[in-house]
Amino acid sequence: MFRKILIANRGEIACRVAATARRLGVRTVAVYSDADAQARHVQACDEAVAIGGAAPRDSYLRWQRILEAARASGAEAVHPGYGFLSENEDFAQACAEAGLVFIGPPPAAIRSMGSKSAAKALMAEAGVPLVPGYHGADNDPARLAAEAARIGYPVLIKASAGGGGKGMRRVDRAEDFAAALTSCQREAQASFGDAQVLVERYVLKPRHIEIQVFADGHGHCIHLGERDCSVQRRHQKVLEESPAPGLGAARRAEMGAAAVAAARAVGYVGAGTVEFIAEEVGDGELRFYFMEMNTRLQVEHPVTEAVTGLDLVEWQLRVAAGEPLPLAQAQVRQHGHAIEARLCAENPEAGFLPASGRLVVARWPEHVAFRHDERLPRVDGGFGEGDTITPWYDSMIAKLIVWGEDRAHALARLDAALAATHLVGPANNVAFLRRVVASRSFAEADLDTALIEREHAALFEAPPLALHWAAAAVVADALAAEQAAQDADPWSRRDGWRLHGGARRRFELEIGGQRHVAQVQRQHGGETALEIGASRWPLAARALGAARHEIVLGDERVVLAVYRDGDKRVVFAPAGSVQITLHDPIVHAGDHAGETGRLSAPMPGKLVALLVEAGQAVRRGQPLAVMEAMKMEHTIVAPRDGVVLALPYRPGDAVAEGAELLRLSGDA
Repeated sequence: MFRKILIANRGEIACRVAATARRLGVRTVAVYSDADAQARHVQACDEAVAIGGAAPRDSYLRWQRILEAARASGAEAVHPGYGFLSENEDFAQACAEAGLVFIGPPPAAIRSMGSKSAAKALMAEAGVPLVPGYHGADNDPARLAAEAARIGYPVLIKASAGGGGKGMRRVDRAEDFAAALTSCQREAQASFGDAQVLVERYVLKPRHIEIQVFADGHGHCIHLGERDCSVQRRHQKVLEESPAPGLGAARRAEMGAAAVAAARAVGYVGAGTVEFIAEEVGDGELRFYFMEMNTRLQVEHPVTEAVTGLDLVEWQLRVAAGEPLPLAQAQVRQHGHAIEARLCAENPEAGFLPASGRLVVARWPEHVAFRHDERLPRVDGGFGEGDTITPWYDSMIAKLIVWGEDRAHALARLDAALAATHLVGPANNVAFLRRVVASRSFAEADLDTALIEREHAALFEAPPLALHWAAAAVVADALAAEQAAQDADPWSRRDGWRLHGGARRRFELEIGGQRHVAQVQRQHGGETALEIGASRWPLAARALGAARHEIVLGDERVVLAVYRDGDKRVVFAPAGSVQITLHDPIVHAGDHAGETGRLSAPMPGKLVALLVEAGQAVRRGQPLAVMEAMKMEHTIVAPRDGVVLALPYRPGDAVAEGAELLRLSGDA
């Protein structure tokens, strides 16, 4: 086994590798950018080396600097994690030439699977089924458009060197193909340095099922079962589970054999994932097609660990150190059902727009970190309370993994764990994930990659938390804060006592863009009532500590938590959560004066393209500009008809959140 390894990554995967290495008696070296000087992964390792600026190209993608850090620290091996350089054949080759063990597959295997087009040709030779499409090298737009017409719409344009949903577009009509191709190639070039694409038939109700494979340097190769990763947004995974619901034993064995054949075809060594698209062809039977192979550990590997009881990072280290696989195929056992939820800093209601900022509150359910324990949820995270999520990297905050005896048990545990996860600061998807887990399609395992779109009403239009409970929570928090400020001086009392009559207080709340007025009436005898419009409820509240309150509203009782973030209150209750803005008409007077006609950057990032010119007339919904943030492109569209008056920024400029990208007149 190695004495010391360098982890060429950041976030939760770096923390995960450090934890396993420490258990095996292996010392670890972290690398970090200027933005990550105080990051959790730096604290998790035994040593740390600064490697450059905040932008990935100035730090985590500078493999020469990483190799220098490895040599200077005396590391014997490099673990690439996932993302960044994990599938970079040049980096793997450079590690070998520097006398360092790359904890991953050989460079030749990365090269073979790094190009989707080349990989599909190789898989065809190995007899692995492929989706009908065009995988050739000729990327002339006219040729690609002709191939799309031959295949038949809808089609999927995919970056040949891509992954993670970047450089991928579904196209339903021939007239939309050219614009989608341009956008796809631009994103592919920015993300992977390669604009090459392929075109395939779009499977209309696809399931995304992948097989975990593992191979050693002694000729052994096995699979560790499958994961269903069908629940996705923007072609990126949201929930993953193992085993895949409804997958029969015969088809499971067939897919596992195809995955092992794919790995053997490229001389694979280490952990890898062979991804398949599957579709129903009648009587619940699934037909599957090879999609790609990820030549690295996957984000969702913990669900495989949970059902097999194995530590895949430990296997990586042992295989890289020259040891044979610990188990043969016949010895692999799976038990129970596991589900992983990706907790991300993003706003689902705004098209999953990435968010950044300080985590004011980060409270997790009682959990075990990095190791499977069937009694508790597992949290793999790279952030904690007080940490700042920057716009430079992926938006994932943590992963929440649960295990159950069966899928129903795992679903119940996941909902409970999500309900106990309290994140305040940047927008996040925790409440959205609870709604997905509770949706009919997910609960009944009616899975495909369009599940989120299909369940749109349940996921985006359902009220977050009943208005009267949201208002009662804000009131309880305000009353508790005032009572805490009281002392022995009777003049410090804040109990609403009046010489004549009771006291009435007004709370102006904004929830989901809508304003509401709640009033609290307090009588001489101590009775308190909450009024919203014509409705009235007797109210009693008691602070329990740690932001928790017991509230009795009429005949109902609930315990909930309220956290403060400036003029915002975030409420977490068993029935759901909600963010509320408290409005003081005096404090906020004039905040929005003069804002008409302005289009601002919704998050910090880089302006990739301007699609209009000054003086140009535009129509509502017309694309105006393209921004890149957190490794994804975001298109800014016109909110109404108008004329472009000003363009303060040019393509390539860095822009801050709220910066004015362009200005529109009121009329075309």
